[in-house]
Amino acid sequence: MLVGAAATAAGLLLFGLLGSSASGYFWMTAAAATAGWLIALLLVRFGDRGVAVGVAIATGIGIAIAFVLVVARWVTSGWPLW
Repeated sequence: MLVGAAATAAGLLLFGLLGSSASGYFWMTAAAATAGWLIALLLVRFGDRGVAVGVAIATGIGIAIAFVLVVARWVTSGWPLW
């Protein structure tokens, strides 16, 4: 489980760093999270379920962090996603 969470956290961090603004960060994190969820589904079906749980947990936390950033930006300066 910890291996899946660590690998997913690293992937989300690397994808998030590619975004140059709040909207870029959100969309890159959403793309990485979608890929993470697909990988977790494949791992549940064909691989290690413990790793899949770690991937799913880390992906959920990553999306929650991106959502908090969007809401904070929205409150301070307006809708940031466009």
